[in-house]
Formats: sequence, structure tokens, C-alpha cells
Amino acid sequence: MTQQSLRIALSFSDEDQAWLRLSAIAVPRFFEGHAEVPQTGDALRIGGRQFIVQGRVWEHDGMGPSLRLLLSSAHAASDTVFG
Repeated sequence: MTQQSLRIALSFSDEDQAWLRLSAIAVPRFFEGHAEVPQTGDALRIGGRQFIVQGRVWEHDGMGPSLRLLLSSAHAASDTVFG
């Protein structure tokens, strides 16, 4: 399977979807052109908040395979825990 035939979709919680929409934050195409697919535990930083890939769901909709990434709820930069 080539990377061009694989589509990767990010799934956000309802609250995070609303935050992205209201803040007009564009979600970049992180994985476009990469040879490696994201794994559980990978972290994404969008709009100053961190999301963790908690699950992966492989789908096929007749157009080809796709990988849906189930993301954790966002953590703001101030949510950092030390210790």
C-alpha cells in the first residue's frame, strides 16, 4: 500500500471540535507524504494544545483504505505536570 492511497482522519471530542471551530484553528495535514503511519501514544500539537493518539481504526469505504485516529482531549500548554 502506498502512502498516497492511505487517508488519515483525526477524530476529536465534541468539546475539542467546538474549540477548533470557534478559534478558527486549521488542522495541518501532519502525515501527508510520510512513509510511517501514526501509532498509539504519538502526540500532536495543534493550536498550542497537545493531543495523544489513543486508538487507531482501519476503515475501507470503497474509495480505499483510511486510518481514523482517535485523539485524547486537548491539554493546554499550562497543563504540564512536573515531577
